[in-house]
Amino acid sequence: MTTDQIILFSLFGAVFGFLLWGRFRYDIVAFSALLLGVVFGVVETKHAFDGFGHPATLIVALVLVVSAGLVRSGAVLLITRTLVDQSRALGAHIAIMGGVGAVLSGFMNNVAALALLMPVDIQTARKAGRSPAQSLMPLSFATILGGMVTLIGTPPNIIIASIRGETLGTPFAMFDFAPVGGVAALAGLLFVALIGWRLIPVREDALSKAGELEPYIAELTVPADNKIVGQRVRELREVADKSDVAIVGLIRDGKRRYGSVLNTLIEAGDALVLEATPDALDEFRSTLDLAFSDEKREELLKADFEGLTLIEVVVPDTSRLVGKTVQSVGLVWRHRTILMGISRKGRRITQQMQRTEIEPGDILLLLAPRESGPTVVEWLGVLPLADRGLAVTENSKTWMAIGLFAGAVAAASFGLIYLPVALGLVVVAYVLLKILPLAELYDHIEWPVVVLLGSMIPLGAALETSGGTELIAGALVGFTEGWPVWAVLTVLMVVTMTLSDVLNNTATAIVAAPVGIQMAQSLNVSPDPFLMCVAVAASAAFLTPIGHKNNTLILGPGGYRFGDYWRMGLPLEILVIAVSVPAILLFWPL
Repeated sequence: MTTDQIILFSLFGAVFGFLLWGRFRYDIVAFSALLLGVVFGVVETKHAFDGFGHPATLIVALVLVVSAGLVRSGAVLLITRTLVDQSRALGAHIAIMGGVGAVLSGFMNNVAALALLMPVDIQTARKAGRSPAQSLMPLSFATILGGMVTLIGTPPNIIIASIRGETLGTPFAMFDFAPVGGVAALAGLLFVALIGWRLIPVREDALSKAGELEPYIAELTVPADNKIVGQRVRELREVADKSDVAIVGLIRDGKRRYGSVLNTLIEAGDALVLEATPDALDEFRSTLDLAFSDEKREELLKADFEGLTLIEVVVPDTSRLVGKTVQSVGLVWRHRTILMGISRKGRRITQQMQRTEIEPGDILLLLAPRESGPTVVEWLGVLPLADRGLAVTENSKTWMAIGLFAGAVAAASFGLIYLPVALGLVVVAYVLLKILPLAELYDHIEWPVVVLLGSMIPLGAALETSGGTELIAGALVGFTEGWPVWAVLTVLMVVTMTLSDVLNNTATAIVAAPVGIQMAQSLNVSPDPFLMCVAVAASAAFLTPIGHKNNTLILGPGGYRFGDYWRMGLPLEILVIAVSVPAILLFWPL
């Protein structure tokens, strides 16, 4: 080995060792390795930061922003609210949630897809009286599997497509991964839904009551042209139950009605009195297209609209609100802010919220223009609670958001426009159309992943330039000499999967893809089957909670232990290998 190869292998060994240790975050480890590579001269200074402008890095960042726009527009809610039902048997629930998760993961980052569906799954488990542990791991695995189907579904596919473009001249297109990835995903989903979930150890729910969202008493107004005008309140119970909202009353002409409210015909301008968590309240409002308040207050709220934000605050005894109503302090006309809900430690609130005197210790849910939120909090003298990422769904722009994204994906798929440019145009359109507030545009980019990619790509390029990947490929070819190609692909897949189970799948793809190309060249065959092999294997990290971020996300909420994952993950990885190798040889002949 040359000196450069020794240094690079040492750097990669150190990176892998530190990632396994877990003492330092992966982006710090990768960036430190990049800087050391520059210092030692194995990475040219002028190319040190090329990875931060690499198409793979840009696509990953843009996909996360687009995913956030799809959430804010209500596009994801439109799908989940029509398909999720807590009364279903567990196997059917897992099959449907897994299918939704897999489809979403194909067209948005799979980490974002899980983040969207995980609260839905947990809430469904609570309603059904079972532990979320029984369904969270299958959901995580399903979103990982779904990401294998398209170019933008998972970072390894993006990286491998880019490496193919740099090495062979043409990158993989949007749906080139679909034949093999689709076979692996379908087989994996069937296993997870029919058998896999039965292998998960059943333990007590790890979710403490302290971490649960407290419900608010809230009011939502029925606009004049709303479809529920003329219906009886009881007809809304199915939607309310699905959103986990309790309808506790109705206000008409400023007077609150009780008792026979379920039989009351709804009129325009009525306000429904609800008990719900903020997320459930927003889902119910979006589903029925209800208004935050009466028309006058809505106009004040949305004047010079730059996006709305939900703020949770607790009222200390020094607040200017104590002993007063929000109406008397002029919260709406002074600060264009609406009181959406009050939580009073389980005590019933019997008056209209605008006329309810606020007490010390009350928790308020405020809806305010994004730019004036901090000013409102300071003026009221209240204390903001920890940010739980509450968002206001802009359901009037759902189909606009879906249409823009679908158009961009179609244009990129047919080669009419470069994918990063197409996604960039979607992001710009989302901001200009106020689907996604400008103030939170960069909040949704997972910067540690960007730094990881930007740092590892130059190191991977240096390893290939120095002949390091050729050495690894030569060792694997030597080990499998005389073996049939399907066996060689199987070994490459096993090695890549093993790395991905203990390392970040992005880092694994960066190292393994050039190795696959070198192995193909050594065997004088097409590199495409080997790249597809790496693509599937790098994403198939099911044995540990550290192999994929989705597995890490569910670790706490599911109450899992480190050793729980392999019980379902090991047979799933074996199945993925068994179906993927024949599919690769069928769809990508040598």
